[in-house]
Amino acid sequence: MLGSVLAVLLILTLQTHDRAVEGLEQWAYDYTKYHTMDEISEWMKTMERDYPDVVSSIIYGNTYEKRNITLLKIGLSSTDPKKMIWMDCGIHAREWIAPAFCQHFVKEILGSYKTDPKIDEMLRHLDFYITPVLNMDGYVYSWKDNTTRLWRKTRSPGTDTCTCFGTDLNRNFYANWGMVGISRNCCSEIYNGLSPLSEPEAQAVTDFLSANRDNILCFLTIHSYGQLILLPYGHPNITAPNQDELMKVGLAAAEAIKAVHGMDYTVGTPPKVLYPNSGSSRDFARLIGIPFSFTFELRDKGQYGFLLPEDQIQPTCEEAYQGALSIITYIHDKSYVRAAASSIAATLWSIVLAVWLSCATV
Repeated sequence: MLGSVLAVLLILTLQTHDRAVEGLEQWAYDYTKYHTMDEISEWMKTMERDYPDVVSSIIYGNTYEKRNITLLKIGLSSTDPKKMIWMDCGIHAREWIAPAFCQHFVKEILGSYKTDPKIDEMLRHLDFYITPVLNMDGYVYSWKDNTTRLWRKTRSPGTDTCTCFGTDLNRNFYANWGMVGISRNCCSEIYNGLSPLSEPEAQAVTDFLSANRDNILCFLTIHSYGQLILLPYGHPNITAPNQDELMKVGLAAAEAIKAVHGMDYTVGTPPKVLYPNSGSSRDFARLIGIPFSFTFELRDKGQYGFLLPEDQIQPTCEEAYQGALSIITYIHDKSYVRAAASSIAATLWSIVLAVWLSCATV
C-alpha cells in the first residue's frame, strides 16, 4: 500500500515538474521572433526585475498617442562620474529588425558582464541608455494588419490642408532641417514635419541629449535596411570635424561584422553611400558635440527589405552586436585605457625629471 502511494506521489511530482518546465518554455522570451510593443514593454520590465543591480528604466517623454517613451539604463554602480553610450531602435516603424537588435544587445550585455572582464570593465566606466522602440505609435500601427505593415512615420495628424498622418522622425531633428532629402508634402514618407521638433518623440530625444551632451561619448541609432554604417553629415556640403576618425572606427566595425557571418557593410556619409538627407538624429547628436555618432542600417540589401524573415534575426543581430561592440570598445579604451596610460606616463616623467634635477643640483 505504501509503495502504491509513493508511486502515485512520484507520478504527480513528475507531472507537476513537466508542467512547470512547459510553463517556463512558454514564457521564455524568444529573441529569434519579432515582438509586439506590449511584449517588448513586458520584456523591459522583466530585464529591470531580473537584473536590479545593473538595470533601471527611465521615462523621458511621451508619444503623440501618449505612450511613455522609456529607455533601459544599464551599468554598474560607481562612486565616480560615468560617461554615457546612447542607442535607440525603431525610429521608423516598419524596420522591425531594429527593435529586435536592441533587445539582443541588452541580452548579450547582461549575459556576459559577470564572465567577460572587458564588458565588466566597460559597465564600471560607462552607462548604456537604450531605447528599444522610439516610434512606439508607428510601431504599434505597423502591427495592425498587412495593410499597415510598411508604415514608416509617426501617427500625428496632418495639417488643415492635408489629411495624411505622420512625420518622418529622422527628418524632424534640428540639424540642417528641411535642407535636403525631405518632402514638404505631408503624405510623403520623408515629410519633415511642420517645423523642427514638431514631433514629441524628436523633442524628447533632443531634450535628453541636450541635457547630457557633455557626458555622452557615443550615439548609435539602429535602422534597416542596406547594410551600411553611416557617419554625419547627411548634407553633402558639411563635414564632421573628426570625419577621419569616424571613418576609421566605422571601417573597423564593418570588419568586425564581416568576421561573424561574412556580410559586407559599407561605411561612409549618406551622400556618398546612400542619399543626402537632413534633420536626422545622427546629425543632431554630432552637431551638439557628441563626438561619435553612427547610424546602422542592418540587413539586407533589398531582397527582403523591411520584411526581413525571422530566420535572419539571430545572424543579423549577432553580426551587428560585434560591430556596435567594436565602436563602443574603441571609445571606451580611448577615454579610459589610453587616458590612464597617458596619466601614468606623465607621472613617471615628472618623477624622472625631479630625480634628474635633484642629481644635477647635487
